[in-house]
Amino acid sequence: MRQDLFRQVTNTGGLAGERVSRVWSVSQVNALAREVLEGAFPPLWVAGEVSGFKRYPSGHCYFTLKDETGQLGCVMWRDAARALPAEPPEGMAVHVFGYLTLYERAGRFQLVVRELTAHGEGLWRVAFERARKELEAEGLLDPARKRPLPAYPSCVGVVTSIEGAAVRDIVSIIRRRAPWTDILIYPTRVQGDGAAESIVAALRHAGQAARAEVLIVGRGGGSVEDLRAFNDEVVARAIARSPLPVISAVGHETDVTLADLVADYRAATPSAAAEIAVPDRDRLRTELANAGERVATALSSGVTRGRQRIERLEQQLLKAMGDALQRHRLVIGGLRHRLQALGPMEVLRRGYALALDERGHVLRRVADFRRVSTFVLRLRDGRVEARAERVSEEV
Repeated sequence: MRQDLFRQVTNTGGLAGERVSRVWSVSQVNALAREVLEGAFPPLWVAGEVSGFKRYPSGHCYFTLKDETGQLGCVMWRDAARALPAEPPEGMAVHVFGYLTLYERAGRFQLVVRELTAHGEGLWRVAFERARKELEAEGLLDPARKRPLPAYPSCVGVVTSIEGAAVRDIVSIIRRRAPWTDILIYPTRVQGDGAAESIVAALRHAGQAARAEVLIVGRGGGSVEDLRAFNDEVVARAIARSPLPVISAVGHETDVTLADLVADYRAATPSAAAEIAVPDRDRLRTELANAGERVATALSSGVTRGRQRIERLEQQLLKAMGDALQRHRLVIGGLRHRLQALGPMEVLRRGYALALDERGHVLRRVADFRRVSTFVLRLRDGRVEARAERVSEEV
């Protein structure tokens, strides 16, 4: 019908020639204008600044593209809008690719946008910063929540694509460095539609199985678009929720992804992640040998120090015993002198005499002399035999 209308207009010299013979409806005019417009312009790139961007519940997006002297209404249907990493902010300079058309119902000239890009990585950076701020506000980027990696894991889990070079590099390096370590592969998509959901499912499976002691999550290098899944907020939150420590291994050294920020450890490449995850057996052999030497040296030093300490204690003990013995000798000598001073011989030396009976008992009282007839006087220089002629008591 539209082609017939177009032929009628062109054959009669346009609508003006049909003014008397035919009257066109609004819908016919709009339909004809749309056909002419879409046929005259192939898809094209248009540069301008975004104004009034709005996404409706249907998923369709509407906005205006402006420059210094004009503006152009734009629509981005739901399927195309899904590819946007973020909604462009007001005034952002963008390039859009699409085709010109006319919205017949409203008679509105517009550009149907199939692709929208900002200068450099503008939209990706907007989406990244927005998600980063949300994760930071929730404490998911706090270094204090980072978990230490196991020093000698018996099993390493790997969340990546089984078709890429990354998984081959990881397996090869772990086998070379720590051949005793088990490796569990949790296959996932790492780019394209559904990649983020696939990574989240693999992380959940690994956490529920709880066989691995550490997880490597990542892929080889790629463009910003290729790494989109690892900048997805749902993937970042899944990594943060993982019950196992996570090493992020996105091979993109020039930038940092959200996965890198929330992971417990970031590796520049999958190969580097494998080296971080497991120890090197050659290094372990060297460390064990060095440890054995250190133990032997420590034992020898300990025995030597113990022997020296025993010798010092022995010398200290002998000295202490000698000092104590000398002090006891001095005490005993002093006591001996005191006893001698109090002894009867010392009294006799001062001019006194001691009366003894025949059995050597000391006669101390007058009554003692009444029961003996003779007694002996013990003097300082000898003995004198004596007899008691008369005994009297003093009152």
